[in-house]
Amino acid sequence: MSLFSDLSRAFEPPAPPRRPVHGVRERHVQCIGPHGLHRMAYTEWGEADNPRVVICVHGLTRNGRDFDDLAQALAGDYRVVCPDVVGRGRSDWLGVKEDYGFPLYVSDMVTLIARLNVEQVDWVGTSMGGIIGMLIASQPHAPIRRLVLNDVGPLITAVSLQRIGPYVGRAPRFATMDEAEAYIRQVSAPFGPLTDAQWRHLTHYSVRPVGGPDGGFAMVYDPALGDVFRATPATEDIDMWPVYERIGCPTLALRGAESDLLEHSTLEAMAARGPRAQTVEFAGVGHAPMLMDPGQIAVVQNFLRAV
Repeated sequence: MSLFSDLSRAFEPPAPPRRPVHGVRERHVQCIGPHGLHRMAYTEWGEADNPRVVICVHGLTRNGRDFDDLAQALAGDYRVVCPDVVGRGRSDWLGVKEDYGFPLYVSDMVTLIARLNVEQVDWVGTSMGGIIGMLIASQPHAPIRRLVLNDVGPLITAVSLQRIGPYVGRAPRFATMDEAEAYIRQVSAPFGPLTDAQWRHLTHYSVRPVGGPDGGFAMVYDPALGDVFRATPATEDIDMWPVYERIGCPTLALRGAESDLLEHSTLEAMAARGPRAQTVEFAGVGHAPMLMDPGQIAVVQNFLRAV
C-alpha cells in the first residue's frame, strides 16, 4: 500500500467550498535589519481577503516561484503567499553580506505575517524555508497553525552542506537560456523527475538578463550568499532537536527517499519526538521534492485541510 494512499486516508475531511481565484499579485514588504531597511518581494495567489493564509518559503538559492504549481492548487481555498527571501528573486540584496542568516530571515517573515493582517498562517518550507518555519513555530505564541517541513528536519547532515557549498554563488554567466537550463538541470538533479515544461519554468525564474556588452543571463540570487555559507564550513551535523521539540502545532515532514540532507532515521525520530510529525517519503527524489508532482501536491493539500 502506498504512502500516498495511507496519508490520503489519514487526512480525508470534507473539502471546504472553494473560493473564487483572483489573479497572481507581485508585492513587497519593507523590513529592517542590523544595517538598515530592505525590501522583501512576495507573490500572492488567491482571494486577497481570504483569512486562510499559507506561506510557502523556498530553499537556499531558490525563490518563491518554485511554488507556482502548489499555489495554483491551493489558491481556491487559501491566500497563498510565496516570498523571495532577501538576497533572492526580486528581493533586495543586502549591502552588509554578513547579515544574511536566520535571525534576519525570521525577522523578515514576522514582518510579512504582520503585513498580511492575520492571526495564524499555515507554513510550507523547503529546506532553508523549513528551518525558518521551525524557528518561528518553536516560539511562544507562534502564529503557525500547521507546519510542512519539506526535506529538512532537526538534524542536518554535514555531507549535504559540503555538497551544496562548492556551487552556491559560483554559477557561471550563461550566454543563452538553453545553457542556463542545462546548468540548472545538472545542479538540481536531486529534485527528481520533472517535465521539460517544469525545468523551463524553474529556469525562467532562476535567471535574469545581464546588461552590458557581453549580455547573457545570471542567477537571481546574490553571489555573496555563497561566501557567507562557506565562511563557517560544516564539519559535523547540525543539531536542532531542542528547537524541534518546542514545536506544538501539527507537523508534516516530507522526505525525498534519496535525500542526503534529511536522513531516514531522522524522519523516523521526527514522528516520535516533539510534535510527532506525520511523515511521507517520495521515491526517486533527493533533496528536495519540488512539490510540482500532483501526488506530492495532494499530500500537502490533504494535510492542510485536516481539521
